[in-house]
Amino acid sequence: MNSITQEMQFRQSLMKYCERYGVKRASRKYNKSRLYIYFWKARWDVTIESLAEHSKRPHHHPNEHTPDELKLIRDMRRRNPQLDLTELWHRLRKRGYTRRVESLYRVLKRLALLPQAPAKPTYKPKPYEQMTYPGERIQIDVKFVPLRCLTNKEQKLYQYTAIDEFTRLRFVYGYEEHSTYSSADFLKRAIEWYKRRGITVECVQTDNGPEFTTRFIQGLKDKPTLFQTTASKLGIRHKLIRPYTPRHNGKVERSHREDHNKFYSCHSFYSCDDLNLQLKAHLRRSNDRPMRPLGWLSPIEFLSNYRVQHH
Repeated sequence: MNSITQEMQFRQSLMKYCERYGVKRASRKYNKSRLYIYFWKARWDVTIESLAEHSKRPHHHPNEHTPDELKLIRDMRRRNPQLDLTELWHRLRKRGYTRRVESLYRVLKRLALLPQAPAKPTYKPKPYEQMTYPGERIQIDVKFVPLRCLTNKEQKLYQYTAIDEFTRLRFVYGYEEHSTYSSADFLKRAIEWYKRRGITVECVQTDNGPEFTTRFIQGLKDKPTLFQTTASKLGIRHKLIRPYTPRHNGKVERSHREDHNKFYSCHSFYSCDDLNLQLKAHLRRSNDRPMRPLGWLSPIEFLSNYRVQHH
């Protein structure tokens, strides 16, 4: 019982008085008919819950399917289990069924007579290759800065993000264009930023966007982008993830969701320089925030502990 109403309390008081002084006196005192008192007296089992109103909802709809119609549907389905809904409805109509196809669908669903779709095999992800030291591989991706954050709605800004898979240490930088030139410039900035923190980057992993590769551009498949040329000059291996599988770049994708929820939801920018100024402060906070995969250490603390243990 979710709640005890005043009406239930009134009936309980009436029943107790009736039990002590009789129906006649209870009727006069509470101004209720004897029929009313006898009705609730028959329901009362001493508990107040027994004095609750029962649902007045009808048990049957006046226009529900008749037993003959239900038998027709069951028989037709049993003899033709392979028929789809429309064809089954069409055949039933030839035998006098007058309901709409929507009504037939609801009945089939209630009677569990709809054909069951074969269960899809559960996806079992392959064990992900875990990095064993800082710089072994970093993930790079681009995030479009939401238009609502820009004071100039004609402008477009982009956030490039690099994240070290082992330490989760991030580097971010904003650009006015989304191109292989911006990608190459960001790669050089990221490599230098990680180098100042004692991390030598060996491999960079990206998706298959045209800012990183011409892999899916007809006629340019074998032509390296400026980003790939820059990576090669820096002695860094470039790894592409499987097409249409963003989860393979999951660490940087997840960090972009965090940026969207904790940064872009409450900031606005009037220029690319303003974006980079605010991103700089946001980067300090994000690299100093404890993370569960790192044993509730921040990326900076995790990197510091690694250096102590391996030097």
